[in-house]
Amino acid sequence: MRLGLDIGGTKIDAVALGGDDAVLSRVRVATGFGSDAVVRNAHEAAIQAAEAAGASAAALTSVGIGIPGVVDARAGVVRHAVNLGLEELALGRVLSERLGASVRVENDVNAASLGAYHLLGLTASMAYLNLGTGVAAGFVSDGDVWRGARGTAGEIGHIPIDPHGIRCACGQIGCLETVAGGGWVARKWGGDAAFPVLEVFDRADAGDERALALRSELIGGAAAGVRILILTADVETVVIGGGIANLGERLLDRVRANLDELALGSQFLSSLELSSRVRLVPPGSPVAAVGAALAGDIENAPVDA
Repeated sequence: MRLGLDIGGTKIDAVALGGDDAVLSRVRVATGFGSDAVVRNAHEAAIQAAEAAGASAAALTSVGIGIPGVVDARAGVVRHAVNLGLEELALGRVLSERLGASVRVENDVNAASLGAYHLLGLTASMAYLNLGTGVAAGFVSDGDVWRGARGTAGEIGHIPIDPHGIRCACGQIGCLETVAGGGWVARKWGGDAAFPVLEVFDRADAGDERALALRSELIGGAAAGVRILILTADVETVVIGGGIANLGERLLDRVRANLDELALGSQFLSSLELSSRVRLVPPGSPVAAVGAALAGDIENAPVDA
């Protein structure tokens, strides 16, 4: 039995996979803040997921973890996960000692990429466009995650696309993230809605001009992300995931329409058939946790100290 943990800013989503890659159990616990809390709650999530699958931690053959921040997958170390209160944590080694199983730590978007690739039954090449609080991407080719020379492949959220845009947290002007990131949409929209992007879409449907403008900007940014991924890596499929993907067809239909409209003015873009190469993650599926479990199984050996 393999375990996958998706450690997010507020919750840990944990799944246990059987030998046929079927999800045997799924549990969620609060993440906490700081090294001690994250380790304690990740350990608890692992135990609960194993028990919910009718087994004990001793039955685990491997554990994979998807977590935000700068991840050294070989050493099992995560750095600069600011939203979790982690400056540097040897998470792989610590949890391996507690669980008695090999533990592999992976960047959360890379884990989600692998999970989406698996759950959608894809082959060849895929890019996972994560539209959440921020914007990032992951690449999978023939079932393997591609990280790049220094582990930063897919940081497309910080590609400037609007020289007259606003300053991004990274210091550049007009980054893709400032257009298509949920956090930036929420700042521009204001208010106290629990799900600002959803409110923007609802208000736009009702004809609110400011909401219509923000929605159009977000859709244009998401379509730009798709174009960037296909034009730079020529992946066969772009899968949109992250919190904004929960909008479902309300998002996908508009992104496809935007891509088709752009193709009308460019024979080159038309030849690429962009809109037909875009998909959404399966609704409600634990793609990041499943991907983490699969990542943990790829190198089923003790992590480096």
